[in-house]
This record gives sequence, structure tokens and C-alpha cells, in this order.
Amino acid sequence: MKSFPRAALLGVLALGLLTGFASPRARAQTMPGHTTNATTHFYLRDGDRVVFYGDSITDQRLYTTYIESYCVSRFPKKHFTFTHSGWGGDRVTGGGGGPVDLRLDRDLFAYHPTVVTICLGMNDGSYRAFDQNIFNTYIQGYRHILDRIIKEIPGVRITLVTASAYDDVTRAPGFTGGYNATLTAYGEAIKSLGREYGLTVADTNAPLVAMLARAEVADPTLAPLIIKDRVHPGSGGHVVMAAAVLKAWNAPDTVADIEIDGSNNTVTRSLGSRVAMRGSTNGSISFTHTDSALPWPLDRDAGNNKDTLLVLGTTDIEQTLNRYQLKITNLPAANYALSVDGANMGTVSRDALQQGVDLATMPALAPNKQANSLLGMVRHHNDLHFQRWRVLQVPNSSGGKQITPDIQTKMADVDRQEMQTLASITASAQPAPHRVELTPMP
Repeated sequence: MKSFPRAALLGVLALGLLTGFASPRARAQTMPGHTTNATTHFYLRDGDRVVFYGDSITDQRLYTTYIESYCVSRFPKKHFTFTHSGWGGDRVTGGGGGPVDLRLDRDLFAYHPTVVTICLGMNDGSYRAFDQNIFNTYIQGYRHILDRIIKEIPGVRITLVTASAYDDVTRAPGFTGGYNATLTAYGEAIKSLGREYGLTVADTNAPLVAMLARAEVADPTLAPLIIKDRVHPGSGGHVVMAAAVLKAWNAPDTVADIEIDGSNNTVTRSLGSRVAMRGSTNGSISFTHTDSALPWPLDRDAGNNKDTLLVLGTTDIEQTLNRYQLKITNLPAANYALSVDGANMGTVSRDALQQGVDLATMPALAPNKQANSLLGMVRHHNDLHFQRWRVLQVPNSSGGKQITPDIQTKMADVDRQEMQTLASITASAQPAPHRVELTPMP
């Protein structure tokens, strides 16, 4: 197995190798349901190196980017590295990137992962009604992938991701039963393999289907655009996929939850944040908070990502993975002017504050701006990896070719840029203190 320079460089960021663990086939990895219990640990560990392996849906670098951005924003003191190894058209036997064993050697083992996610199946069913022979090939090929990974990387933790949904919801199926019925059968087989091998399983198909049904009721014009070609989700659909994986990983639901009693300016609840009340005059509320994490950055641009807003409005993702709440009770005035770090955030009503304001939905808020900047850096890091891997490495090493010194120099330069970007991501993920002032409106 050949190890490429980038893998060695990324290894510097990792804090340790996993050794001495039992084979994944012999130990239960399946995680319990999503919970807010603080004693339930998040799946990823400090120093983990994650490889996302799959087909074109992984190659879109959307659900994987959202998972990565969640992890670096929610755990700013920990160090994870992520590598995206999706290839359009892939099946369990391989595809445009070569046969599966070449793909595994070059695009997975070379990065020495401690965690691997596998998302294959969309192409494997051949876009037709369930066929037993095609299915047998899928299961045989999937077993081959699992057995090779387990053999080559003892102690690796594997998450099986079911194929995402083929949209037979917002448009009529092309044949009786529809192609998603085939994918559902494949997904059940993945769950069985997960139980057999003792692996974590994330079902992305069922939550996508359920979301499409709700979205079609809410906005029948926009809903079909969530998966425009019925195969490849847009940003909103990928948020659902990312959420399914994160929930399977026991991702914590809360960024911060702050509650203040406005009658006496005391903090009655502070989860995930350090809050210091400041002096108040004329009925104002003033405090400084330093959160332990940033909100999960998502593509909320109403102009470019209407599908994401529709998805967030028809799922519980905000409540189960991105709770960022400010609640102030016992306020005398009906409305308050809100400012954060001296910037005017508009007017908020007493009733809204009494119920609790969702800070994650306020794009102009400083923590959200910081998180969105972080999302851009994560995307840049993934674009650099794609440049290094698919533009430089693969075309210039396929067919037995030797990578020339010129290409090696270019690859090393991209490696350097990526390392710099990863360092910037770590630095930019650190939360800053923010001063909040609420002034009663006349």
C-alpha cells in the first residue's frame, strides 16, 4: 500500500493512533439513539482521522462538509482531520476511479484513517426494480470492502451510511414501486451487515423521504428542487444526510442555552456558555457571554439556498443539533432594542424573549458570521484536497505512470496550502466573548 505525502502531513495533526482494539466484527459499535445525555459520548475522539468513502453523492462534498463543519465548530478544542474520497458513478466494485481494490488502496488506506464512513448503493441497484442477482453482487462487494478495511486497519471504526433517497415522492415513480423501494431494500441489508459486523449505521434514506413528503405539503413548487435530478440532493437534502450521520454519532444538540431572570438580572441557566451580568440602567439588560462552541454553519442564504430553508422548516434538525437559545423572563417592557458587540440587531419582543430566541437563525449575529466564515474555510480545504487528489495525483499516476518531479512539486505546494488552511480552521473555530444589550423601547 502506497502512502502519499499528504497523508503523512495530515498525520502530524492527529494526536494518536488506535492500537490494541478488537476487530470491528467482534465488538459492538452500533450507537444508541440520539440523546442529550451528557454522559453519552460523541463518536469521534480527539485526534481522529476520518475518511468519507462513496459515490457521486459523497463526491458532491456537501453532507461530508456539513459533518466536518459541525465537528470543528462544536468541538473547537479537539483535533479531527477529514478526507473526502467520493467518486461519481462508484459501486461496490469500483467505477470511474478504478476497480474497488485500487480505490481502497489509493483513496482510503493511504490516509491511515481511524474512522471510515461508507456510502454506496445509489448506482448499485442499476436504477431498476429490485433484482436478486444485482443485489447479490452488491452484498458480496460490500462484504469485500468491509473485510479489506478490517484487515488493513485493525481498530478502525466504521459507519455504514445507507444510500440517500431517490425522489419518488415529489414526482411519480418511473415504474411500479419506484427505484427508492430498491434502495430501501439495500438499506435494510446495510443495517443487517451493521449488526453482523458490529458497526454503526446511519440511515439517510428514511429521513430524506419523510422530509420530502412534508416539504411537498409546505411548498409543492420548491420541494422537487431539493433533489433536482431525483438522485443528487442539493444543500438542503445534504443537511438531512449530515444530520442522520451526526445523530448516529450521538452528536450533542445544544450550542448554548442561556436563561436570565429580567426582574433581578440573574442568570438562571447557562448551558455551554459562561455568562457575566453587567450593570443595567433604565430597565436595560446587559451581559457578556463566552460560549464553548460555535453554532453549526449551514447555507441559509434565502437567495441561493431556499431548499435549505425549506428543509430546516420541515425537520427537527435545528432543535436536535443546533439549539442556540436566549431566554429572558419577567421583562417589564413590551419590546427591546437588541445590540451585540455594539451592532444593532433590531427589535425583539418581550413575548419572544420569554419563549426563547433562536440565535442560530440570526445571520448577522457575530457567532453566526464566525461560523459561516469557518464553513468557507472547510470548503476551501476540501477543494484543495480535490485539486491535489483528482487533478494532480490520480491522472499523473494512473496506468503505471510515475509522478514527475514537476507534479510532485505542485502536490507539495497544495499540501502546504491545505495544512495552512487546517491551522486556520482550528484558530477560527475558537469562540470569542460577546456583549449583549437589551434596551427597552419607548
